[in-house]
Amino acid sequence: MTPAELSAALRDALTAAVTAGELSLDPADVPAEVRVERPKNRDHGDWATSVALQLAKKAGVPPRDVATLVQQRLLTVEGVKAVEIAGPGFLNITLDAAAAGELARGVVTAGAAFGRAATPSGERINLEFVSANPTGPIHLGGTRWAAVGDSLARVLEAGGATVTREYYFNDHGAQIDRFARSLLARANGEPAPEDGYGGGYISDIAAAVVAKVPGTMDLPREEQQETFRREGVELMFAEIRASLAEFGVEFDVYFHEDSLHASGAVDRAVQKLRDLGRIYESDGATWLRTSDFGDDKDRVVLKSDGNPAYISGDLAYYLDKRERGFDRCVIMLGADHHGYVNRMMAMCAAFGDTPGVNLEILIGQMVNLVKDGVPLRMSKRAGTVVTMEDLVEVVGVDAARYSLVRSSVDSSIDIDLDVLTRRSNDNPVFYVQYAHARTANVAVNAATAGVRREDAFEPSLLTDETESLLLAALAEFPAVVARAGELREPHRVARYLEELAGRFHKFYDACRVTPRADEEVTDVHRTRLWLNDATRQVLANGLTLLGVSAPDRM
Repeated sequence: MTPAELSAALRDALTAAVTAGELSLDPADVPAEVRVERPKNRDHGDWATSVALQLAKKAGVPPRDVATLVQQRLLTVEGVKAVEIAGPGFLNITLDAAAAGELARGVVTAGAAFGRAATPSGERINLEFVSANPTGPIHLGGTRWAAVGDSLARVLEAGGATVTREYYFNDHGAQIDRFARSLLARANGEPAPEDGYGGGYISDIAAAVVAKVPGTMDLPREEQQETFRREGVELMFAEIRASLAEFGVEFDVYFHEDSLHASGAVDRAVQKLRDLGRIYESDGATWLRTSDFGDDKDRVVLKSDGNPAYISGDLAYYLDKRERGFDRCVIMLGADHHGYVNRMMAMCAAFGDTPGVNLEILIGQMVNLVKDGVPLRMSKRAGTVVTMEDLVEVVGVDAARYSLVRSSVDSSIDIDLDVLTRRSNDNPVFYVQYAHARTANVAVNAATAGVRREDAFEPSLLTDETESLLLAALAEFPAVVARAGELREPHRVARYLEELAGRFHKFYDACRVTPRADEEVTDVHRTRLWLNDATRQVLANGLTLLGVSAPDRM
């Protein structure tokens, strides 16, 4: 019995009590999904639910009365061994061995679909992440967002949402001017502008522009700068896209900021807000009443000289996303944008939308690289920052992605390169990948020994404590994925995989899937192979959600 099947049985029990007139509830009050969780103390059973406490007030009876009605019906469900009422009305449920073990076959049968929503949710989500300026390589903060953003997109898709991965291409504004002047200065052998960009990559891009457009240096100075602007941005962004692709991250949409201004989208957004009564004129400038929606002050949209202020692009971009049909816009920003959240939420509300529903903003904290106990601050190529390429060069894509995803984005993280290059249990990605490789090796050895899954499956034989604990961990995977999506926390998947790997290693040490040389193949061996293969499937499914490979050999 899977958690989903148990949840359905609980819902059926509640519905039956309502239909029989034993529980005074509107049928609509019965939750579509009854949440079941693993009790912290396994002596309390396999699963627990607080649904009786949740419904007692609406039903007008004590929680234990609701729990008793559910208990009576649940005890008649095949596979349920015991149901106990604890405390004010918690239900602790124990399954019989066969029902618990049946999960192994269910996982193998479901394959890559296990842990994914059975039906689409219908929700359309625009997930914007990385969006690094095309003025240099992606630094560690952007690399973290690349790993977390892509993993979050996969998790949300597993939950049934339709997700569009979007990169906001900042090709409009002062930073592009500084980039072009930096390239021009380097090509002319001049010092970098005081407010410009340095690093070896500037020399590389400048040389590439000169090689791509012969005669550039013969042009008038102004035309040289325009050539370096046009070609330099294109070349730099091509490098960024190539780095992301190597990192396993592909975007569905690359949205150009400059298009908002060229297409009149900014003017349309301002006019819409004007029609809604959110715009006013003062001191020759055009203002948005963001203070009416929680911002600390109103914001200038159009300056007194008629040029758009920075927020005007945000207005147009948000409206464009909503007009493209997205129900929810999720934006991932670095820690330096924390003070930007209130004005963005106020902007959302000014359009008549709901902050936190139609617009979500996730803030990520800093990443530090450590080697030999010393923080790394410099890049060979970028000069001032450590880049995506620096990290991947040292530890590889899998270790880089996994290490960046396994911690909550709310916290700063230190990545110890010495640990990540070590082939030991101290290295979390090695620990999980090695568990998968071990399951693959077990399957190969089983085939050699003549242990075949299709010959038998007797789930009641899975009675060893390590088997029970492994089954319990496997059963939690769908809920972990769902929760990771709800809370926008893909690190939950990584932490779960580490726990699952630990459970499998203990099972491996305690229970043989293949017989010893003098033993015959029995149904115990065959059934354990189902459990081994189920573990292999869930490890692979979880690693896929993180964009990390599941090797068969290590």
